[in-house]
Amino acid sequence: MRLGEGVRKIERNDGLDPAVSLFKRVAGRIPRGRARDLLNGVQLGHPAHPILVQLPIGAWMSAVLLDLLPGDNRRSAHALVNTGLLATLPAVVSGLADWSQQHERQQRVGVVHAASNAAGSLLFASSSLARARDRQGWGRVLALAGMGAVALGGSLGGHIAYYRAGGANSADHLTDLVPGGWHDLGPLDGFDEGEPVRASLGDVPVVVVRTGDAVRAVLGTCTHMGAPLADGSVVDGCLRCPWHGSEFDMDDGSVVHGPATAGLETLETSVTGGTVRVRHLPPDA
Repeated sequence: MRLGEGVRKIERNDGLDPAVSLFKRVAGRIPRGRARDLLNGVQLGHPAHPILVQLPIGAWMSAVLLDLLPGDNRRSAHALVNTGLLATLPAVVSGLADWSQQHERQQRVGVVHAASNAAGSLLFASSSLARARDRQGWGRVLALAGMGAVALGGSLGGHIAYYRAGGANSADHLTDLVPGGWHDLGPLDGFDEGEPVRASLGDVPVVVVRTGDAVRAVLGTCTHMGAPLADGSVVDGCLRCPWHGSEFDMDDGSVVHGPATAGLETLETSVTGGTVRVRHLPPDA
């Protein structure tokens, strides 16, 4: 059995739901706005968590390698273990912010992912304590065990990120399905003013927002987790996702507030003879 298929058993384990509920209450204390956007990675254009985990993992891996190399590397290895411990907090908080806005199957795996990483962190903390007491042998053994726990946690994080596309742009594939040229969406008076209205270009969902005689249009799937944006709302000129509250600027599709980090694909619009027409311009147009 492939590992990805095996992990699906965790996705179906409803015994993890009490832990999911507990962590969601904790995540609910993270304030919305700029701080949460920073944790999600809105300013980066992609999730921040995969970047933030590199420092603790890299520091700990380096410490383990120094332990295995000849020579007196005790002080350097100890410093790297402590550096990794200090770097865990931002990695944990950013991961919690992302995890809290995912689907149930991802959240169940996320709980086990967090437990494995917590065990690894505890082992590295114990390694640091052992080293401080000049019990170098125990320090090396505990660090090696900690690295194993973190590796397991990382594989579960990879399942969430790649098998279940947590953090990936859920609407990117639509860009390649939009037919070229101009296309009629319907009469202007068929679109309610100030409200997101569902339309389509073949099988590609589109959302149109009308303001007077002007219209703006974007591809109609949220980049975060694939929600139908036509079921959302318009707030202060932004299109708000109905599932997790991501907000997108209707003028250029950019993310105003997360948890989404990838912007929407905008469509060029025209009103000709009372008919709304759209086309998708490639990036190099």
